[in-house]
Amino acid sequence: MAAGFKTAEPLEYHRSFLKENCRPDGRELSEFRTTTINIGSIGTADGSALVKLGNTTVICGVKAELANPPVEAPERGFIVPNVDLPPLCSSQFRPGPPGEQAQAASQFVAEVIGSSEVLQMEDLCIERGKLCWSLYCDLMCLDHDGNVLDTCVLALLAALKNTALPEVSFSAETGVPKVDLEKRRGLKILKHPVAASFCVFDESILMADPTAEEEQLATARLTVVTDEEGRLCSMHKPGGTSLSGEKLQGLISQATVRQKEIHKLIDKVIKSIT
Repeated sequence: MAAGFKTAEPLEYHRSFLKENCRPDGRELSEFRTTTINIGSIGTADGSALVKLGNTTVICGVKAELANPPVEAPERGFIVPNVDLPPLCSSQFRPGPPGEQAQAASQFVAEVIGSSEVLQMEDLCIERGKLCWSLYCDLMCLDHDGNVLDTCVLALLAALKNTALPEVSFSAETGVPKVDLEKRRGLKILKHPVAASFCVFDESILMADPTAEEEQLATARLTVVTDEEGRLCSMHKPGGTSLSGEKLQGLISQATVRQKEIHKLIDKVIKSIT
C-alpha cells in the first residue's frame, strides 16, 4: 500500500512524513546521511579516494603530469577537475558526451578549488616559466542517489590529501626534467573545504543532504562550501525559491558544523592508514 502511494503520489507521500518532521528514510530534516571514506583506492593513481554519502558513491583519481606553466602565470601549476556521470550510476543519464549536469558539477568543483585556496598553485611549479605539475582529477559517480556535489568535493579533498608527487629536478642547460619515482612528497593542503547541500520543499521546508527523489521534488537547491575557519568559500544556487537572510544564515551555520564533522572524519581515516 505504502509503495503504491509513493509511486502514485510521491509529493503527498513525502508530505505525510514532513508533517511529523522526519523523512521517508528516517532522518531528521537537518540530518546528513552516513558518510564513509576510503583513501588510496586506485593503486595506479598518484592519489585517490572513494566516498559514499548514503547510497551516492563517487571515486576520485588524481593523475599528475608534467606541463608548461600558463603564460599569464609562469609560477603556477594546474588542477583540472572532471566529473563523469555515466549511465551506470543512474538511469537519468545517457551515453555520449558529458551532459549539462556533469559539466555544471565540473565547473562547481573547479570554482571550489579556486575560491577555497585548498592549496597554492605556486606549490605545483617546478621551474618558473618552464615546468610545472598538472593534476588531472577525474571524479566518477558510481551510484547516484542525490547530492553528488557534496560527494565530489569530499572525494576530491580526500584524494588530494592522499596525493604524493615524484621528486623532479630540472636542468636549465638541457631543458630536460629528471623524475625520481622512488622519492615522493605529499601536497601541502592549506584548507579543507567541505560542501553541504540543502533543498527547499514546498517553498519553505529545508532539508539537508537530499536524496535523488527529494531533489526531483524540491522547489530549490542550495550548496554551501565552508572551511575550517568558518569562512564561506562558495555558494551554488541553480535557481528556484529565494531564501530569507535568516534562513540562509541558518544553512551556513549547519554547513560549518558539517565541515567540522567531515574534517575529523578525514583525519581519522588518514591516521588509520599511516
